[in-house]
Amino acid sequence: MRILGIWLLTLAASMHMTAQQSTWQQRVNYAIDVNLNHTNHIYAGKERLVYTNNSPDVITKVFFHLYNNAFQPGSAMDVRSRTIVDPDGRVSDRISKLKPEEYGYLHVTRIQQDGKVLSAIESETILEVTLAKPIGPGGKASFELDFEGQTPIQIRRSGRNNSEGIDYSMSQWYPKMCEYDTRGWHANPYIGREFYGIWGDFEVNITIDKKYVLAGTGVLQNANEIGCGYVAEGTKLKLQAGDKNTWRFKANNVHDFVWAADPDYAHDQAQVPDGPMLHFFYQKNADYASVWKEMQPLAVKAFTFLSNNFGKYPYSDYSIIQGGDGGMEYPMATLITGNRKLPSLTGVTVHEAAHSWYQGVLATNESLYCWMDEGFTSFATQETMDHLFRSGMPSGHKAAFNGYFDIVREGKEEALDTHADHYITNYAYGTAAYEKGEVYLAQLEYILGPTAFRAGLLDYFDAFKFRHPDPYDLIRVMEKRSGLELDWYNEYFVNSTKTIDYGIAMVNGTASTTDVTLVRKGEMIMPVEVEVKYTNGNFETFVVALDIMRGEKPADGYNGKWTVLNDWKWVEPTYLLSIPKAINSIESIHIDAYDGMADVNRKNNRFAPTESQTFFIDNR
Repeated sequence: MRILGIWLLTLAASMHMTAQQSTWQQRVNYAIDVNLNHTNHIYAGKERLVYTNNSPDVITKVFFHLYNNAFQPGSAMDVRSRTIVDPDGRVSDRISKLKPEEYGYLHVTRIQQDGKVLSAIESETILEVTLAKPIGPGGKASFELDFEGQTPIQIRRSGRNNSEGIDYSMSQWYPKMCEYDTRGWHANPYIGREFYGIWGDFEVNITIDKKYVLAGTGVLQNANEIGCGYVAEGTKLKLQAGDKNTWRFKANNVHDFVWAADPDYAHDQAQVPDGPMLHFFYQKNADYASVWKEMQPLAVKAFTFLSNNFGKYPYSDYSIIQGGDGGMEYPMATLITGNRKLPSLTGVTVHEAAHSWYQGVLATNESLYCWMDEGFTSFATQETMDHLFRSGMPSGHKAAFNGYFDIVREGKEEALDTHADHYITNYAYGTAAYEKGEVYLAQLEYILGPTAFRAGLLDYFDAFKFRHPDPYDLIRVMEKRSGLELDWYNEYFVNSTKTIDYGIAMVNGTASTTDVTLVRKGEMIMPVEVEVKYTNGNFETFVVALDIMRGEKPADGYNGKWTVLNDWKWVEPTYLLSIPKAINSIESIHIDAYDGMADVNRKNNRFAPTESQTFFIDNR
């Protein structure tokens, strides 16, 4: 017993150490000064970083992203776009046709660690730097970089002179340190998909011709000094050209920094009650400026809804900026194209704003788990848009289910745990990231019930904000909230492409009972709910949980009778459901009557005695 006790104590200590190690986060604070020449679109900058190694490891190298180098003929992004079977139409072969003056590039011309010059290897969009002195656990290092970049013509997300005439959309513009976590470095070459960054504080000073108005991540520190329009609501801001202004921004506890510049920006503000100040930057274009005005109160309502249902937005400001090539999220800001009708402009604003929760604050490694960002954001977007435009008659997540069903039917689905860069097709990537990720949450609500699920979403945000959660973190939160065991759900729906297909195989009726044989035809297991509608108008739902769930969801406000039956052993292909009613008292029997499961064949889910002759009925 003594030996066993010692072993248990050792195990507990080991588990405690593992748990503690899994909670660490690296940190990097940036101070950046950059000067943009708007005549040749070249910018030069100095970057000072303080990097804190909170890991238990000794760091001997560091890596930086140089995203702008992707916008050159022959880059990995160019080759990938020209060789994938279904390229993104915004990119296609455009990079291959760029002229030198249209390229993007970003080069570090000098880098020092604590005053010592370092050697570095530039490998397209990644800079590998060997340290002069290793950084031990808990240690810090200061880096100084000189860099030069050329802003490419706008192709994907960033660049100059977008299709709507915005001069500069400056995303992925500076040397950005790669993330290091429990899985090591994540120095992924950029091919135009997902991002992963380290939290830190940013002080960014941007010097540019006085004719420009700037918008970006964080909070402008010197609006009065510049004398620009951060106070003139709805005014088209024209500034004298020739001299330069320096715009000073600060942002705390963010993992990226974006900015945009245009001489024709109007700037409006709207305060979210108990929330951030919203900033709107858009061109005073007669075709759509009025739509931007209509959208602003809807954006305020959206932030309130998102904070109430998915976690409180933690920053003081958020900027909605016309720019880019569609919609792209960044901490405390988004770039969106602006020439849209009201539903479209509101929809893209809501979607990119919702990223503030799942990409900006939770910041899962998007490359590994793109569905935990895009899919969860799509889930929140749909619910917010229902709240804004369809109050009382929500459309739910039907479109996401249908998108998932389409790719399954076409045989092109790839597993959710595929790295974002390595999907065979853009179709598979997009469906996994957006639709199946959204279905993941919608179906989880079916498994847990709305009360536990909704509370679990808030638990998840509060427990893992600023901590880069992974799928196991999410599922553990939901297990704790619901009391159910849920690891099987990720094992099937995330780690495989196995599908759900439950059906009614046979109905035997007598004068007193009706026996229903349920069958699992798909490879994925799920708890099953069978709703029976009786001829007297009453409803009863029979709940058949999986044995490996160790429980079942509650009735949770269901209006009909809620009857919990014995569990379905997950290895069994069939289950016998006995209804203690004569068959002539039954109007219909329906598996998953409210379409909560991603059942790929819903045609075999329903039986009605008066509508079908395909079932055996014994009237003895």
